[in-house]
Amino acid sequence: MNLSNEDNLRMNVLLHQDLQAIRIDESKMIVYGLSEKGEAKVPLKANCKDEVYIKQVKELISTHVLGSPGGYPIFLRRWTRMGQSRTNESLERLLLLGESEAIVAVVNSDEVTNEIARRAWWAMPTAANARCLLRHNDVVEGDIGKELAEFLVEFLPFEEEPRAMIESARLVLQGNLISDEVKNSLWKKGSRKNALHVGFLTTLPDKLPVESKAHTLLKEHNDILNALQDNIYANILLKILSAKGQAYIKTVVAVLKKPSNQDVVISLFKVIREYFSSIRPNDVTYQSIETLISDTDKYMTITANQTKELKSIINSAPELLPAIKAALVLSLIDEALLTPVFSRTDAIGSLMRRKIEHIVSPLLNEISNLLEKN
Repeated sequence: MNLSNEDNLRMNVLLHQDLQAIRIDESKMIVYGLSEKGEAKVPLKANCKDEVYIKQVKELISTHVLGSPGGYPIFLRRWTRMGQSRTNESLERLLLLGESEAIVAVVNSDEVTNEIARRAWWAMPTAANARCLLRHNDVVEGDIGKELAEFLVEFLPFEEEPRAMIESARLVLQGNLISDEVKNSLWKKGSRKNALHVGFLTTLPDKLPVESKAHTLLKEHNDILNALQDNIYANILLKILSAKGQAYIKTVVAVLKKPSNQDVVISLFKVIREYFSSIRPNDVTYQSIETLISDTDKYMTITANQTKELKSIINSAPELLPAIKAALVLSLIDEALLTPVFSRTDAIGSLMRRKIEHIVSPLLNEISNLLEKN
């Protein structure tokens, strides 16, 4: 059965406008169209089952936009067959199909602009899409960025997955998307949901909204460390031992002591590894914390006599040896350390923490060499 005459006429009138995007509300049986003039809508009067009627509406739209009733799958096959990239023009056409799969394809494209983001957000305003869109610099810097960030902040109380919390926090903390007041509010909420603090550690490692004091080692060795210009070990110690660095390390410890699930631990390990990447001696992955620490000891013993930078700082300030070792250990941790445990269990909470205690405890012991002793 075809569309009713009335719906067919209204849909054709809508489709012949200069549309920017189409959205179909299948529960209310309404088709919306976005243009420069604003939003238009066509209430549908189905003459058969709703799902069948919606399928016919989508076929009409696809025929008008693509010249074929196949919709997004047909468009995707054309891309694959012809090796076409998702250009602005092709993304704009996808936004006219009224299909959720097409919108998801758009927001995940590498070619998203601020304008494309604005249209895609109108077509399908979900938290997942907002996160995808905020991964693009053009969107972050554009006028749609703050709207997306505001949505994600307001949606955070309803977010159940720690991985999504981390990603949302990481993204909204970019640039000037949110105010300092909102940042401080998010930080406070992180005391209960520390997945949010992982987002802060990722995006604002040197600008955490928490007070801290510089380590006494910095005052004692500041002149020596500053004299070792361009020494990667001196630079990382100047960073860690500063007030901002101590705030970072304290936050790492707080999350490491009580992660809520596996995603939080994995994300935290990756963030720590990146923070200390400048002194990482190699790209070896470890599945044993004992082996990692043992290799670090060997590296420092052997390399100290072979590498000018390491030898220089150890000779200049041997008291900093434990801190240097701790930093090297942290530069080498990765998800691989957790694989032997997480590949065998999906435990979360306190049970998960008990299962990884043999990994976390040695790490905390090393980190203690970077923190001011109370």
